[in-house]
Amino acid sequence: MTLQNRANLASLCADGSARMFDLRHLNHSTIVYEDPNKEKLQRLSWNKQEHYFLALFAENSQEVQILDIRMPCSILCRLKNHNGPVNGIAWAPHSPHHICTAGDDSQALIWDLQHAPRPVEDPILAYTAGGEVNQIHWGPVHSNWIAICFNKTLEILRV
Repeated sequence: MTLQNRANLASLCADGSARMFDLRHLNHSTIVYEDPNKEKLQRLSWNKQEHYFLALFAENSQEVQILDIRMPCSILCRLKNHNGPVNGIAWAPHSPHHICTAGDDSQALIWDLQHAPRPVEDPILAYTAGGEVNQIHWGPVHSNWIAICFNKTLEILRV
């Protein structure tokens, strides 16, 4: 579960749906995404600058979906360059158009979504770690640094 702001909460469900709740009216939710194969969704992250953008991925998926919650159940774009399951996503704290994805393919990829919904074919930056990247964090204060974790190792990368 992730809070977008003080009023909205997003939650992923084992049935392949992502739901958004208004904390002032918890008896109702809006389905903002449904996986067509009903795959269990693993993680989501709100864009820190543009609060209507949401990134998520399914368990064992090699792609990340970017959603615009103003158009529920529509995918704005897909990020597909991983060669193994995605493990983490982190939006840039300083830019509404940049996101980093990481996965079992030992890759940390930074994407520029400025021209979405046009297809985003390739990342603008790529880093290959010494093992499967299982955590990623884009620091809120020093936005030119990204932390990744793999094989019991923490690396700090300058963007």
